[in-house]
Parts: sequence; C-alpha cells; structure tokens
Amino acid sequence: MKFGGKLRHDFLWYSAWIMASRSVNKVILVGHLGRDAETKFTPAGVAVTKFSVATNRRWKDQQSGEWKEETDWANIVLWRQENLANYLTKGKQVYVEGRLQTRSYDDKDGKKQYMTEVVAEDVILLGGRGGEGGDDGARAPVSMPRSAARPVATAEPADQGITDDDVPF
Repeated sequence: MKFGGKLRHDFLWYSAWIMASRSVNKVILVGHLGRDAETKFTPAGVAVTKFSVATNRRWKDQQSGEWKEETDWANIVLWRQENLANYLTKGKQVYVEGRLQTRSYDDKDGKKQYMTEVVAEDVILLGGRGGEGGDDGARAPVSMPRSAARPVATAEPADQGITDDDVPF
C-alpha cells in the first residue's frame, strides 16, 4: 500500500498537532560545583540538597580578536538524596540533568521575589576537583565521603609497560 495523497497529509498534520500540544522542559549542565552541597530536611523528613554549578562559555571577540570567557551559575535542587551531599564538594565536576522551575516567595519586606532553579533528576560525578592545580595521581575515589581519609600518593609512578609504539598516533 502506498503512503501518499490525503492519508499522508492527514498523518503529517496529526503528527504536527501532537508535537505542538507538548512542551519540553529539560536542562543538561556539565560544570563545577561552586560550593559544598547542603542538605536540609522538610518538616515531613524529606531530604532537600542544594548546590550551585558554574558553567563556562568561551568565545573570540570579533572586534578585538581577544578570547573572552563568561561564567553562568545555576542553583540546583535535588530531592531525597541526602547521602549524595557528602560527595558534592566545591570544585567537583558534575553532570546534572533535570528541569527548570521558578518559584516565588515574599522577602523580609513583604516584596515578592522569584527564583529559577534546576530541579535535578540525575546527578553524576565526573571527576576530581577543578581549579586546584596539578593532578598528582592521589585523587580520592568518587564514592569516598569528604570525612574519610584520603589516600597518600606514592613516590614512584606505576609502570604500565606502555611505549611510544603502543600509541596509535
């Protein structure tokens, strides 16, 4: 059976109508934590962890030819993950996936204030601390809480038997 003519037109119109009736609220960030995460509990005992993530954008200015950099900050809210706060420390690189949410509150003067934040659905630790200098190989495992003892670097690097001939380029 051929798919054309009026049937095809009706199908395409219906598909466009379905897509137009939906909306998408999806945020994906990869950045570094600006501060240690902080967990508090609602009166019902539900954990709420909050932290901020910095993302950078770099571009070359067309007028001056100089490289410019801009940092944007996002406030993140993570529900029911109190154990994760121990691992979310300042400088760690993270992947955050979630949705934007704007809420309002009245400040101390009674003026309505609005705050937009990312309600996280997934948070993944990507690596070590950013901006702290060189990597001496003594990075703590991602799953180690900040209160745990950190491993000590050895004086000699491990020989993995890799030579220049093993590198494909």
